[in-house]
Amino acid sequence: MKLQSIIAIFLLISCSIFEKKKNDNDLVLGLILLSANNAYKWNLPPGFPVPTVPSENPMSEAKVALGRHLFYDKNLSQDRSLSCSGCHKQSLAFTDGRRFGIGITNEAHPRNSQNLGNAAYHPRLTWANPQMTTLEIQSRVPMFGESPIELGLINNDYLDRLKADTRYISLFNNAFGGAPGSISEQNVRFALASFQRSLITGNAPADKYAFQNQSNALNASQIRGFRIFNGEVAECFHCHGGFNYTDTVFHNQQPTSDIFYHNNGIYTKAEYDALSVNKRGLYEITLLESDQGKFRAPSLRNIGLTFPYMHDGSFMCDDSENPSITSGKTIRDCAVNALRKVVAHYESGGKSHPNKDSSFIRPFTLTAQERTDLVEFLLSLTDTDFINNPAHSNPF
Repeated sequence: MKLQSIIAIFLLISCSIFEKKKNDNDLVLGLILLSANNAYKWNLPPGFPVPTVPSENPMSEAKVALGRHLFYDKNLSQDRSLSCSGCHKQSLAFTDGRRFGIGITNEAHPRNSQNLGNAAYHPRLTWANPQMTTLEIQSRVPMFGESPIELGLINNDYLDRLKADTRYISLFNNAFGGAPGSISEQNVRFALASFQRSLITGNAPADKYAFQNQSNALNASQIRGFRIFNGEVAECFHCHGGFNYTDTVFHNQQPTSDIFYHNNGIYTKAEYDALSVNKRGLYEITLLESDQGKFRAPSLRNIGLTFPYMHDGSFMCDDSENPSITSGKTIRDCAVNALRKVVAHYESGGKSHPNKDSSFIRPFTLTAQERTDLVEFLLSLTDTDFINNPAHSNPF
């Protein structure tokens, strides 16, 4: 109702203006863009709430289309050698399969590339930076960051390249109006954010079982694993619960966002102390010892495709199970092997650290069958529609 009122006021004002100046193209364009933004349809999976979007950058189909082109365009790196998709591949649920992301200078990022599925629901981005509150803000890091260098942009050459491409004149005009003048750093970021928010994943077998009343979507082993995941022995759901399998989430049905950072016992305090500051989790930002080793629990959606696991890719499959090294092995083989290592880590209770939440990260024991069941359930979080959706693919 509020938006309708705004449109009505806008129309009244515009009518008055048109009586005085019929060729006010900017105003007409504003009306078109406002209508287009209001028309965006999320097509959310059953059981999914509507993402909360920053008011300064409402969603529109035109911005998503533009953002998709920019996401896959190497012109967004200083030397034109790398695009956003270089570290976020659709086939791997928008991760890159490497322990650490690599920028245009071959400098390794201190952390693992995160999957972008359902990023629209994340009230904080990256592994451990509470200052990254929106995708619009976060995109500055890969675009202009110097430590590490990712896309390595240092001037406006990339904007000049976009302005020289007639496709972008049309795409920016559709999204923001006024191209080529609208081809700006802010609008590049806004379009990238819109595209990333459109990357909704929620049609995995586990979703069909839990949200779509398809009782045969999971097999017996996966159903047992579902119960272990949500039980009080393994307690996975405490940090990876809810529709997005993470405890840091925000959407239109919440009055405030839920934001949590955890130390899950990957390293001891002495081991963290020996690492560079940018590898100590939330401590890098707050410089509080109580934040050492704390990271945001990632969504587990499509976890069968997003190895190696943890913030630093600590858990990877053995070479004998790695399809990139051993002929005949598959992505599933690698995921199963690596996920078994993750389960073993949590069964052990992790390493000793004063910041570890010992109420959740403490030793427990599963039977061999229960371990298999838990891994099978995790693999049922793979949404093949998502990784094959042409709307998310490279448009070039």
